[in-house]
Amino acid sequence: MSRFRRVFALGALVPLALGLIATPAPAAPATFTHPGVLVSRPQLDFVKTQVKAGAQPWKAAYDQALASSYASLSRTPKPRAVVECGSYSNPNYGCTDEREDAIAAYTDALIWYISGDARYAQKAIALMDAWSATITSHTNSNAPLQTGWAGSSWPRAAEIIKYTYTSWPNSGRFGTMLRNVYLNKVINGSNSNGNWELSMMEAAVGISVFLEDKTNFDKAVTRYRNRVAAYVYLTSDGSLPKTVPGSGLDTRSEIVSYWQGQSTFVDGLTQETCRDFTHTGYGIAAIADVAETLRIQGQDVYGTDVGERLRQALGFQSKYQLGTAVPSWLCSGSLKLGLGPVTEVGFNALHTRLGIAMTNTQTLTERQRPAGSNNLFVAWQTLTHAGNAA
Repeated sequence: MSRFRRVFALGALVPLALGLIATPAPAAPATFTHPGVLVSRPQLDFVKTQVKAGAQPWKAAYDQALASSYASLSRTPKPRAVVECGSYSNPNYGCTDEREDAIAAYTDALIWYISGDARYAQKAIALMDAWSATITSHTNSNAPLQTGWAGSSWPRAAEIIKYTYTSWPNSGRFGTMLRNVYLNKVINGSNSNGNWELSMMEAAVGISVFLEDKTNFDKAVTRYRNRVAAYVYLTSDGSLPKTVPGSGLDTRSEIVSYWQGQSTFVDGLTQETCRDFTHTGYGIAAIADVAETLRIQGQDVYGTDVGERLRQALGFQSKYQLGTAVPSWLCSGSLKLGLGPVTEVGFNALHTRLGIAMTNTQTLTERQRPAGSNNLFVAWQTLTHAGNAA
């Protein structure tokens, strides 16, 4: 058993004090790995082998994706020049269409790779080409979040198609769209709720990989690490959660207010736990997704405080999602559940690869299989990451 694995297996709550998980400075890879956003070629090959063999849960997950509206070969893209999204997508001028077309492109790319049916690669290209020929901007109050959500899915699809399909003539135009319409909107982050900035950094990291942009890759990873530390509490943080540099949160009362009025802090509590588990799930999903992309790109953060925060967040939220009674000190004794299909990527990394026992997370993850899509930016995690040690 490795030194990292031994510490995690013992359930160390203050590994930073042991000097085992100090986070290294971000450094873009000398050469980017492709496909390399959320899923790598070895991971895709593993999935393809399992599906072809009819093995579970991969075959059921593949059938679920194939039967979804996202995989329809008759899907018509609905691009807009300006996507306008207000709070909670009101108004919704192209918001749902953009997110769902991006998820559809990713779905088609996965099906293409697993099945070898070129129609799905061509459909993914048609969706990406339609948007790259049309969109110019995102506007209104939810624009940063919308850009992060759609911008997380597009590069997943683009990476698979560009590096595994024979021809995509407009891939350069698609890259220009990602840089000018998406990356410019998300790279400087947001001081809103943590799930916003985590999704924005997922988009920024994925786009930077596709563009092979080392400067913005490093910038996005630095902001991601700061936000992860400020989103999930560990006892080793001290009496109060960490804050993002420049957030303006200086006093205890300001921090408690930002944490939805929660004043007792325990391992795995997130900045949005007392808001609701749905938004918390968005944050957890983005943390895991970025960590997975970084691993593929040679910058494994699972053995750092990022991995420990992810482990604790998954375990804490899973426990209550499974029905554990809520104590009076936690969110005034009441939680709004609904974590969503967001646990598979982190569970696979920490349990399958590192051998960490995660009883509650495992129970919830296996109960939710096959995990589908949240129709925002999470899709088909069971298919891509269940038991996938590649």
